[in-house]
Amino acid sequence: MPKRDSTLFTAAPLPVSPLDDGERLACLRLIRSTHVGPVTFRDLINHYGGARAALDVLPDLSRRAGRSIRICPASEAEAELDAARSIGANPVFTIEPGYPALLAVIDAPPPLLYVKGRTELFRRPAVAIVGSRLASAAGLKLARQFASELSASGVVIVSGLARGIDGAAHHASLDRGTVAVLAGGLDIVYPPEHDALQARIGVEGCLVSEQPPGFTPRAKDFPRRNRLVSGLSLGVLVVEAAHRSGTLVTARFAGEQGREIFAVPGHPLDPRAEGTNQLLKSGATLVTQAGDVLETLGPQLSPATIGLPENLDVQPLAPVSRERIAEPGDCERARVLAALGPHPIDIDEVVRATELDVRDVRILLMELDLAGEITRHGRQLVSRSPR
Repeated sequence: MPKRDSTLFTAAPLPVSPLDDGERLACLRLIRSTHVGPVTFRDLINHYGGARAALDVLPDLSRRAGRSIRICPASEAEAELDAARSIGANPVFTIEPGYPALLAVIDAPPPLLYVKGRTELFRRPAVAIVGSRLASAAGLKLARQFASELSASGVVIVSGLARGIDGAAHHASLDRGTVAVLAGGLDIVYPPEHDALQARIGVEGCLVSEQPPGFTPRAKDFPRRNRLVSGLSLGVLVVEAAHRSGTLVTARFAGEQGREIFAVPGHPLDPRAEGTNQLLKSGATLVTQAGDVLETLGPQLSPATIGLPENLDVQPLAPVSRERIAEPGDCERARVLAALGPHPIDIDEVVRATELDVRDVRILLMELDLAGEITRHGRQLVSRSPR
């Protein structure tokens, strides 16, 4: 994938430092408060210097936004953390060490992950292996072969614990390192037949979810899981995929995140190969053995490069300034709103159209997001929300 052009507006980096119990609780309360999405969470932390400080000003921001914001009570957040501890899961936030470096640099990474198992696997290079839930015998054999040989080379295998290709990849790499991303809470088993496999991965590998314990996944949660599968990986290998399948959603996310996309060719008459063959026509790298993947990724497989692949435009982390500066007012807010319409536009263009400082535009978009006035579309695109 081509490197993204540098732009005037880049997502402000988050500070990374160990969190005490109070700040961890404040982070969770901030995330669980209404209208606080991943981008707004990041901007609040950056602007106010921490979650506790952001929570303190959230009532005032609510009044300025003209919209009621329900702030998550401490008791609710504490109950969620207690539930996580009861199943052996730990929360990790984007602003603390231990958050997966590759995932941290995607557009709007989830502010919180629940993890269980060997979190040191996040420090190793990873490749996702995904494919059809109704895989052929040959497809399952290929998934096992790729997973076994790649993991023998030190590569962690990431997948979504679904039936078929996902399960085969996890089984074949469990001894050397596998990460399973779940669409529901870490205590929810889906599919049911993977009960024993999920339990083993929680000990010998690593389970990951952005959902709280007890959360039962819905249909719309599986694409969100797929986004994490690709985000945790340097590349995504598709073994079998029909023309319309969740596997192709993972491949699309991989392309948007600047990851490598690999595909195993299949017979033209097999519907399970229709998606993989289409990926190859669209520019995916054809692979028939693990060595093809290793050769393509090359230097990115060094642990020292994890989180900083050459094809990602990453800004270095910097400390947050706690200096209080005058906030933009109603006039500036009106200029930003006037520059927005129903069609998504890059935030750089908002900066140019309003002739405002980038910092002021970021603050105003944060307030407008809390007010429900704008919609964020990812990749620094925003639009005016429909009335």
